[in-house]
Amino acid sequence: MADLLNIGLSGLAANKTALSVTGHNISNVNTPGFSRQDSVQATRQPQFSGAGYVGSGTTLVDIRRSYSEFLSTQLRSSTALSSDVNAYRSQIEQLDSLLAGTTTGITPSLQKFFSSLQTAAEDPSNIPARQLVLSEAEGLARRFNTVSDRIGEQNSFINKQMTAVTDQVNRLTTSIASYNNSIAVAASNGQQPNDLLDAREEAIRQLSTYVGVTVVPQGDGSVNLFVGTGQPLVVGATTSRLEAVPGQGDPSRFEVNFISGGSSQGITSLISGGELGGLIRYRAESLDPTLNALGRLALAVSDQVNTQLGQGLDLKGQVGSALFGDFNAAQSAALRVLAYSTNTGNVQPALNITASSVLTTSDYRLEYDGANYTARRLSDGAAMTVAPPSPFVYPQTLSFTDAAGRDQGFELVLGSAPVAGDRFLMQPTRRGASDITAVLDQADQLAFAAPVRAEAALQNRGNARIGQPEISNVQSPMVLADLQALSPPVTLSYAAASPATNPPTGQLNFTLPPGVTVSPASLAVTSGQSNQPSYTITSGGSSFDIVQTFSGRPENGDSFTLGFNSNGVSDNRNALKLADLQSKQTVGVDPNITGIATGASFTDGYGDLVERVGTLTAQARQDSEATGAILKQATDNRDGLSGVNLDEEAANLIRFEQYYNASAQIIQVARSLFDTLINSFR
Repeated sequence: MADLLNIGLSGLAANKTALSVTGHNISNVNTPGFSRQDSVQATRQPQFSGAGYVGSGTTLVDIRRSYSEFLSTQLRSSTALSSDVNAYRSQIEQLDSLLAGTTTGITPSLQKFFSSLQTAAEDPSNIPARQLVLSEAEGLARRFNTVSDRIGEQNSFINKQMTAVTDQVNRLTTSIASYNNSIAVAASNGQQPNDLLDAREEAIRQLSTYVGVTVVPQGDGSVNLFVGTGQPLVVGATTSRLEAVPGQGDPSRFEVNFISGGSSQGITSLISGGELGGLIRYRAESLDPTLNALGRLALAVSDQVNTQLGQGLDLKGQVGSALFGDFNAAQSAALRVLAYSTNTGNVQPALNITASSVLTTSDYRLEYDGANYTARRLSDGAAMTVAPPSPFVYPQTLSFTDAAGRDQGFELVLGSAPVAGDRFLMQPTRRGASDITAVLDQADQLAFAAPVRAEAALQNRGNARIGQPEISNVQSPMVLADLQALSPPVTLSYAAASPATNPPTGQLNFTLPPGVTVSPASLAVTSGQSNQPSYTITSGGSSFDIVQTFSGRPENGDSFTLGFNSNGVSDNRNALKLADLQSKQTVGVDPNITGIATGASFTDGYGDLVERVGTLTAQARQDSEATGAILKQATDNRDGLSGVNLDEEAANLIRFEQYYNASAQIIQVARSLFDTLINSFR
């Protein structure tokens, strides 16, 4: 009877536990990361009798957790990838809306500015039209400033978000380390603490939403977590920390440091996955290049417009004034170079823009080893040639070219020698959009007139026409006194060839005012054809390369003059050149290619920027959809194995209840038999 009673009791205990496990599953159906549990039974050691071995009931050997390391790893990696892409997408969609918006982008302001120039060129003496140019220039500068500020605000948000994310990472790693300790203690009895394992697995999954980690299980039931290229974030019950700090080169861009004990290591470029990885990737791939491209465009607009204005005369007959501020002002030049916080020297270089048309959209790093300078372009890692590489005389100016010999469009001025090991971050274009300003406030100072003009003498007998001269070489600066030396003007007299030729040819001979020279001394022309004579006039310290047309049929002795445009209030030739800058290729020009137009216009340059950001945005949306689908599939796969199915658990409740009742019935039978046996002896 005792054996039968024990068998019933073992079944009763086993099924009571099974009912408890089922109830535990049901109550945790909505607990994140919970894995369904099953009770595992086995037969007790049988007893030998003369008739053979007789079973002695059942025993509970394990509470098994429905878990797959492969599915959990797949879920973690999918979570990290999806969080990375979503963080990237949320940021780049804001950037795309800013740049491509009809009210927030640069294109509308560019179009308004050049439309005002075209209107003013139609009536160059019209003061209201000139005033409109000043207003639109101010609007364009403010639009550059505003867009740059919005992008700067996004960078500030990324800094704050990186700080918040690293705080969450540190909180979770502390929790995981605590779970490791508890699990190692609980597992020392040979059984797995299922609920602790689930809680730790959920903490690791949550950690994966912030940063990609590698999980390595250990023999005592704990796990080690690594980030980057193997930096140990959690080892057993010991944790390291991530910390977002101002960058060594650029304090406005936060970097991530790995803190272990008393040591600190920068791992920003090593991090991938999770929200932190997505933010860092967005900043490197989209935010910084966009800000640099926008700055390059602002520098090109400022440089080209100011340069062209400096080639003309205003309503007062003075050389044109700059419309936009000087981008090589001392303060701006100093802000383009940032000394690393680890530098031991205190030298502060200045970076001057020498050719805005050949600037790239990259930052550069300069290093000094105590004897030589080395530089690298950070966008592609290309080494730059520094000239001179080892200056011994200061102040010194350094220039930079790449392996193909292309000038990078800027130079660095060093007042003194740095200390060995000092490094500098050079950002030629980063502040271009934020620094551009419209400084001209007098409409009559807009230089719309060309500085020289040509005329045919009224008494000429032929019908030859001489075109208006164009100065093809940039005057930097244009000297008014040297122009005024052309009053009285240069005279060009036509002398027909003798004897006569067919077609008739001749030459234009120069008569020069005092102090003026010309090269060549005469110009060969063909009567009845279109000629394009070019020559150089030297006046004072200036040389003017003149290009003009000469057509028609001159008579021997006909004369033409070229002189200072002293009363050119209605002259719009320089205004037309200003308007033509809209379509002139002046952004990203390759200086090594001649004879073929390279680079892009202002509008096309900005269009390329918008197109690039738009393409990256579209790709981010596609990636978001794809990684979302992958994450859903990984979640479904994990839940298919580990998730709680209420229908299945309800069926188990009924099944285990029946088992429990049956076991109780065995006990009832054993009791009845025992009572019968006892009563038989009475």
